Amino acid sequence: MSVAGEPQSILVAQGRERAAGLKEFDPGYRGWRVVLAASLGVMGGFGSLFVYTFALFVKPLSAEFGWSREQISSGFGVAAVTLGIVSPLLGRWLDRFGPRRVILPSVIVFAGAIASLALLQPQLWRFYLTCFVLGAVGNGAAHLAYSRSISTWFERRLGIALAFVMVGAGLGAMILPLVAQPIISRWGWRAAYASLGLLAFLLGFPLSWRYLRERSQIRRDSSLVGLSGTSWQHGLRSYAFWIIIVVLFVNSISMNGAITHLVALLTDRGVTAKTAALCASLLGGSSLIGRVGVGWLLDRFFGARVAVVVNLIAAAGLLLLAHANRLPQGCLAAGLIGIGVGGEADITPYLLTRYFGVRGFATLYGISWTFYAAAGAIGPVILGRSFDTTGSYASLLVILSAALAAAAAILLLLPRYGVKEVEPQTQPS
Repeated sequence: MSVAGEPQSILVAQGRERAAGLKEFDPGYRGWRVVLAASLGVMGGFGSLFVYTFALFVKPLSAEFGWSREQISSGFGVAAVTLGIVSPLLGRWLDRFGPRRVILPSVIVFAGAIASLALLQPQLWRFYLTCFVLGAVGNGAAHLAYSRSISTWFERRLGIALAFVMVGAGLGAMILPLVAQPIISRWGWRAAYASLGLLAFLLGFPLSWRYLRERSQIRRDSSLVGLSGTSWQHGLRSYAFWIIIVVLFVNSISMNGAITHLVALLTDRGVTAKTAALCASLLGGSSLIGRVGVGWLLDRFFGARVAVVVNLIAAAGLLLLAHANRLPQGCLAAGLIGIGVGGEADITPYLLTRYFGVRGFATLYGISWTFYAAAGAIGPVILGRSFDTTGSYASLLVILSAALAAAAAILLLLPRYGVKEVEPQTQPS
């Protein structure tokens, strides 16, 4: 008979692991296979596949249906707002039922919704409806869900484990624009959406089905990291949580706005669509470097100081993008922004775990995603409106750069991690 719903084969493998004395520092530790499955799942999920390819479809959709950039950007906003509203509920489900029961159905619905965009018609509401579905399941197929599983397998190497999960998002951001743009150029945007939907399923489902589980002991041994820390209600009463949220909110407005309009901004200034897609890919590549580098730093230095540096780098990228009119400037700006995007993806779950433990991690992370997604909806829309009304993105990008630098300074108010408060617990049902 299995424990906590684990198949017998998995329990046998874990028994061999314990007999061999494998720890999280060992390459053969089963947690690293969970990391691999999570990394590929994130690569084909909302935060990578949908976000980083969205910019490639702005002009094709506008040309096909006559929609304005603000209208198309509002579709991104619909997805982001829906994701934000649903994320706390997803977090509660993840804490209560475990990631497997949330991730697998979410991947199926997400991949099908992406593929269905190939069937779009001129009715704008159909586009918004599909974006709504993508937002509803988005974090069930993104690092919110996958991080819940990873956090039960790692303690001392949590930073680098989370970083390797986010490597998938970085690879997706780097590779997927280069995959989608040639398909758009040769076969059209409909073929590109159909191909991306299939890819989302292949990346997210098979290995998650095989490997994605929490530690089988988590429900029996309260000393394990999975049950340590405070409740999510206690976390909401902490000023450290709200400092993290404020910085995340400003970062999300700035980063999502810049990512969504990057290709359109550069092509407006004379850069070809192909080389603009290269900049988008470079942004993804630098986010990959940011994820790994920041994960390594978080395991060695105080996380708040690491976060300050990462956000200042992103602010510099926004300022440079505001004035970029040549390919080298665009690439450098994209690279700096990518470091900010990649680093923030590591920083938020890491700080939440260090300040509040893992007991209510998914719920707190889900609540943080509500604010992230609301800001992510605002950023693309206000940049689209800025262009539609003034014909330029420059002034607003300068303002966002200054706001992000100011938000980075707030991180210096975060306290040292200290000892997590462990509240009285009852045995989980």
